[in-house]
Amino acid sequence: MKNDEFFCDCDVIHADVVQDVKSRMPDISELYELSDFFKVISDNTRLKIMWALDEHEMCVCDLAVLLNMTKSAISHQLRTLREANLVKNRREGKIVYYSLADDHVCQILETGLAHIKEKKSEE
Repeated sequence: MKNDEFFCDCDVIHADVVQDVKSRMPDISELYELSDFFKVISDNTRLKIMWALDEHEMCVCDLAVLLNMTKSAISHQLRTLREANLVKNRREGKIVYYSLADDHVCQILETGLAHIKEKKSEE
């Protein structure tokens, strides 16, 4: 590919499209929050935890065994996920159970995996 294929030597051609898209763009603060959201879920360990919690609510001990990690490491990652509002917890006696915060989080995981699988099937 030539480098000049990536450049446009004109001014706005479709001003109506530009204006329409501009009017629908999220606020810059929302885009920063979205960027931070993707940074949180981009960690492989946090993604594994989220996937496990998408399957079933679990406690720290069970997650540690499942992922072959220490309870301390799991707790650290869960704290990050809680702060990002991606997981929630509930207490039952002395045990704290974790689950995904809402259906949106589940949909993001499942849609992302569907995209990956779709791409692989095209190859």
